Amino acid sequence: MNAQQLKNSILQMAVSGKLVPQDPSDEPASILLERIRKEKEKLIKEGKIKKEKNPSYIFRGADNTPYEKVGNAEPVSIADEVPFEIPESWEWVRLQTVCTKLVDGDHNPPKGEVNRTDYIMASSTNINQDRLVDLEKVRYLSAETFFKENERTSASAGDIFFTSVGSLGRSCIFDGSLNICFQRSVSVLTTLLYNEYLKYCFDSGYFQNKVQKEATGTAQKGFYLNQLASALIPVPPYQEQVRIVSEIKKYLPLISEYETKQASLNELNDNFPDQLKKSILQLAVQGKLVPQEPSDEPASVLLKRIRAEKERLIKEGKIKRDKNESVIIRRDNSHYEKRGKTETCIDEEIPFDVPESWQWVRLSSICSLITDGEHKTPRRVSSFQGYYLLSARNIRDGSLALDDVDYVDATEYENISRRCNPQKNDVLISCSGSIGRVCRVEDDNNYVMVRSAAMVSPILVNSEFLMYSLQSGIVQAQIKEKTKQTAQANLFQAAIRDLFLPVPPAEEQKRICEAIVPLLKLCKFSL
Repeated sequence: MNAQQLKNSILQMAVSGKLVPQDPSDEPASILLERIRKEKEKLIKEGKIKKEKNPSYIFRGADNTPYEKVGNAEPVSIADEVPFEIPESWEWVRLQTVCTKLVDGDHNPPKGEVNRTDYIMASSTNINQDRLVDLEKVRYLSAETFFKENERTSASAGDIFFTSVGSLGRSCIFDGSLNICFQRSVSVLTTLLYNEYLKYCFDSGYFQNKVQKEATGTAQKGFYLNQLASALIPVPPYQEQVRIVSEIKKYLPLISEYETKQASLNELNDNFPDQLKKSILQLAVQGKLVPQEPSDEPASVLLKRIRAEKERLIKEGKIKRDKNESVIIRRDNSHYEKRGKTETCIDEEIPFDVPESWQWVRLSSICSLITDGEHKTPRRVSSFQGYYLLSARNIRDGSLALDDVDYVDATEYENISRRCNPQKNDVLISCSGSIGRVCRVEDDNNYVMVRSAAMVSPILVNSEFLMYSLQSGIVQAQIKEKTKQTAQANLFQAAIRDLFLPVPPAEEQKRICEAIVPLLKLCKFSL
């Protein structure tokens, strides 16, 4: 149950006589209503209010069900209209019966003044639940215009404002501190009930549901004055009204506190899968997710084999030699990076210790190719010809999404070089606009990339492990730091090549992936 549901439950208990016990010594509501009728007759004689043409009188019949007599008409049963049972000492009434004023605002509001004045005309947008808000966004009136408007919609301290057009059903009690009148979207009423009790009736679920269900209109829904006037209101004895309000006010701070804690819990719940994923990947790249096996070939040997494989590809003309190739070595309990003839201690760049069998590398050291896509977008076609055009939007964390993909002309595809043509087991990174999402190509479809996507082709490194490494916090922090913020955020090839990450032995890479997959599934991540 959320905070709003809890409040709704308390208010429903309040208006159905279940929140506080009935006191037999209370004057019953029937006597209160008789006094209200006499008070209205007095005000009518004094010319302060107008006489209702067809007043409503609701009473319990001999069969203990409610009947209504309207004007001179015969009484009719309204049992089907009554939404719930109320205690014996309570009565049902039409809202108009317990109000001395029930009006809506101006249907043709005047233009406001250019300069600010002390007289304002507000609308439903200025009424939040329980209070007036955004009073900067009101129409200012001259004193003359205001008092002309105010002849009908004058508001006194204790009146209730009710939003009846647009954003429906909000209400507040006026404290009398403003010179205010309203547009048609607000109804103003003066009640002879305890006004705070009536305000909570408006807030209750049964009344809010009625408003939403019975509102009419197309461009803007309205719960208009005649609907509001004829709405059924449960009336307790006056002293019980006071006790009900007092009890509700005890709960409201607790509900507010509950809402705050619920919001914090919801935020934790919303963020928990992502935070848990980050924790799992962090453990993975630190060598803490699975145990090390002494029999594994160490990563240093794997890196030698990678360098040998790169040499072979260079000799075959398949890749170009990296003139600034990085080799990271561990010596004297420190880390050094050699680029050409220059060797530099990089201990300050090492974010955490990894197992002895692991090695730190630059991403370019373990890849045959790192590239972005075509800078000149290939011609798209409307129907699929066997060739997909990938952009950053198709890269979701952990998966390549083809639900919103463009197609490439078959003739153009044949002219696109390998640098823009991802293959199975290549890893893709979104590098323009939304930066840093990572996925792996898991099939042999024909793909072409545009500039917003980058491709990484690993050599002898498990591409799934590489994908998880690039998603980890240690690499994502580097990506954020290396992203260039211009008109549009961009992560360039040089920055991708320079990403710094740890590499475990090949067999441990497999074990890490085997451990990650079920953990992420449990966290409801789509892999």
